[in-house]
Amino acid sequence: MGTNDIPGFFAAEEDLQREEHLFLTYQFETPFEPRLAAATLCSEMSTAQWKRPGVTEDLRPRFGAKVVHLEMMGTVSSPWLAHATPHDQYYRCLVRIAYPHVNFGTSVANMLSVVAGEGAFFCEAIKAIKLLDIEFPASYLQDFSGPKFGIEGLRKILGCHDRPIFFGVVKPNIGLSPEPFAELAYEAWSGGLDVAKDDEMLFDVPWSPLTERCRLASAMCRRAEDETGEKKLYVANINADAAGLLNQHDLAVKNGAGAVLVNALAVGLPALRMLVQHATVPVFGHFAFIAPITRVPYFGISSVVITKLERLVGCDIIGLPGFGPRMFTEEEEVLDTVDVCRSEFGNLKRSLPIPGGSDSAATLPSVYEKVRTLDFGFIAGRGIFGHPDGPRAGAMSLRQAWEAIVRRIPLEEYALEHPALEKALQVFSGSQGKKKALSMTPLHNFISAIHKVQS
Repeated sequence: MGTNDIPGFFAAEEDLQREEHLFLTYQFETPFEPRLAAATLCSEMSTAQWKRPGVTEDLRPRFGAKVVHLEMMGTVSSPWLAHATPHDQYYRCLVRIAYPHVNFGTSVANMLSVVAGEGAFFCEAIKAIKLLDIEFPASYLQDFSGPKFGIEGLRKILGCHDRPIFFGVVKPNIGLSPEPFAELAYEAWSGGLDVAKDDEMLFDVPWSPLTERCRLASAMCRRAEDETGEKKLYVANINADAAGLLNQHDLAVKNGAGAVLVNALAVGLPALRMLVQHATVPVFGHFAFIAPITRVPYFGISSVVITKLERLVGCDIIGLPGFGPRMFTEEEEVLDTVDVCRSEFGNLKRSLPIPGGSDSAATLPSVYEKVRTLDFGFIAGRGIFGHPDGPRAGAMSLRQAWEAIVRRIPLEEYALEHPALEKALQVFSGSQGKKKALSMTPLHNFISAIHKVQS
């Protein structure tokens, strides 16, 4: 690319028709002059050649990607990714690109082939790149149905409107036949759990066939509903290759599953969109396979983009790497993904965010204080099914922890008269958990306001 070609890949945002463009934000690293690198990036991901030999034309005005903002963040002496040809310095830049969506339409597969494709990630001028955000115009979103149920639909199914929705991953997660699996789920439902689910790694396998697991678990779900007077849900893992996905959904629902789970990126977002269009129950998108794409600092795709795309294709429930140290995710990133699930997004319904990872009754106050909303799912595995008094007590400990929050009583104090919570704090928190449980003053400052807003 020559110096005279660079201006053809730059534009003032106010001069563009916003409804005709997606706006892409990338961070990148380059040893070349940043304007040249950004223009080369736009060229490679759109009009790499913008005219035919011997023909007076320029395809860039309509079909070319355009830089609307470029910011140099600093320089480093060595690249984040090793390369064969060394350079004296590398520029780290932030770029916002307007991309004409007429080039790929509303196909998710086509869009991903561009925004995270060969042109962007094999651009010679760019040595490391990460897609941080995609902004969609309202007209573009009209072709997407989004979640069928969303937060409001899930709350209507469960009859739960004034608190978080409590989820439990049945443990042991692998190795149980359907009968003991269903018994454990029943115990948790009986203790106050709203939703019991398959682990993301529990598939349709010979020792736990999907149909039998759904049949027995749903029977126990109905029994728990009759005994508690509360609505319950069983989420069946129907993860499969695209060709078998719809059949797995039908088998699960026919045998009583109230919702289905897939590993969103492993199945593929286009296949997930197909499933949602077919589904008659809520769809849970799990975050398995996200880490290799999102956790690398200067390369890949951000978790915000992945979460936004999951909502776009219609996940009613979106599992997210949460706040626990095991999840290796910064608090700000978790909160950003939670916001993506709940913020305005055209006419699409809100997805229920579930930030999770090694949670229990001991961590409920801190999670709630961070997300600052009732509209989230709180999920525990061992925090319920590893409770020393069993999963019934494990589920009770979550409900008791919530009672303490509502009554503005520190967990440790409330636990003195609530044995299930007391055992949970003893087993799952340790000194760090007790400190979190007692540190509830900031939470009390806004809990009433949240209830007023969401009542």
